[in-house]
Amino acid sequence: MTSTSEHPAPAATRDIRLFRLTWPIFLELLLFLLMGSVDTFMLSRVSDNAVSAVGAANNIIMIAILVLEVIGNGAAIVVAQYIGSRQYYEASKICAVAITMNAIIGLALSAVFLLFGKSMLAAMNLQGDILEYADTYLYIVGGGIILQALINIVAAIIRTYGFTKETMFVSLGMNVIHVIANYALIFGHWGFPELGVEGAAISTVASRFVCLIVFVWLMYRLMEVRVSFGQYFRLPKAYVRKILKIGIPSAVEQIMYHSCQLVFVFYTTFLGATALASKQYASNISMYIYLFSAAVGMGTAIMTGRLVGANRQNDAYRRVWSSVRWALAITVLIDVAVITFREPLLGLFTDNADIVRLGSQVILYSILLETGRTCNIIIINSLRAAGDAKFPVYIGIVSMVGISLPLGYLLVFQWGFGLVGIWLAIAADEWIRAVIMYFRWRSRAWEKHGLVERSGQEQPPAGAAPAATL
Repeated sequence: MTSTSEHPAPAATRDIRLFRLTWPIFLELLLFLLMGSVDTFMLSRVSDNAVSAVGAANNIIMIAILVLEVIGNGAAIVVAQYIGSRQYYEASKICAVAITMNAIIGLALSAVFLLFGKSMLAAMNLQGDILEYADTYLYIVGGGIILQALINIVAAIIRTYGFTKETMFVSLGMNVIHVIANYALIFGHWGFPELGVEGAAISTVASRFVCLIVFVWLMYRLMEVRVSFGQYFRLPKAYVRKILKIGIPSAVEQIMYHSCQLVFVFYTTFLGATALASKQYASNISMYIYLFSAAVGMGTAIMTGRLVGANRQNDAYRRVWSSVRWALAITVLIDVAVITFREPLLGLFTDNADIVRLGSQVILYSILLETGRTCNIIIINSLRAAGDAKFPVYIGIVSMVGISLPLGYLLVFQWGFGLVGIWLAIAADEWIRAVIMYFRWRSRAWEKHGLVERSGQEQPPAGAAPAATL
């Protein structure tokens, strides 16, 4: 790693470094969304009920993935701060602890889905074909969640070391496999049986398995201080505490957010199958609007963690404001384009005129939702990277649970806004938290939450510096 100067790097240099981190993350996230859109597009040829079922099942799977990010988020931030302080050997030991912890949690979640998946879906008021499709998908994809557990943590480690381009190429390969397997298994081409929703689920699990093998190979190829086999069986309490100190609040905030989204899905079931399908299609399109912000947020978090670890808080402070400005500008441009072409975009997924009309109506309100979400994505990720992970949780409890859910209920059921009311309630939450997070970062209270001790650490073996630099 290049030596860290006492003086801040020029702003242009820092922007180039952020761009180098961010563009592969952006493409990787885009590919991940494309995988979901391929499922949606292909399953829409089966039926709108199949799309609704997979969307509902994926809401539950997403909460499981967020549980897995307890370890992934915590480990990535702790490792980033140790890399910033040039304690590379310590960083490698933390990686081993994180992989073991996520494997254990992944196995437990797989067991929960296999045993209780249908009961969870029934509790969401799903019925008939939608329930049966969702149960099939959740049993296969949820039962194989252990694969996603290991993918999440290994990919997070590789990205934190600066190898974002490599993770992007692996995602590209996974998408190619997924699309080909979807085509074969959903529709029964090339001698394979026509399996519909079951085929989409099998395709997802198979592509993840291949992806995991490649990620593990990459990790050992790219890390100069490699994880030894014995380290996977040691869980030092000091490392576990540091990972959980960041990971638990990060995951709680995200789980709370997506649990609220599940409640909104529950609200939508009372509006009918057309509203449920419209929500799923509109939500899929909305993901592309905040995709750039998500990539900038991840890249900024990596840089913030390293800068805080290197005791360069002033650089971290300025970096976040620059990222917010750029992400907001790009998000607005993307949002305007999506609003302009919302009907043709929805027409790619369905020819049901009622679904296109309702989906188009809610997408109009995305300009309110996505600007607030952009600010939150970047500032909250940066607060976590600086070690200030609990504050967003406390604010989330008040805003999401205390304001957004009751407001959504009133808008949907009392004031007659229907599906639009859900979008407005989510937008209100995003903007309340965005304003509060703005003042939190500006206060610089996060500076007292660093994770790295600066004396008495074990030194890395000679010549064991990682190749990646920031």
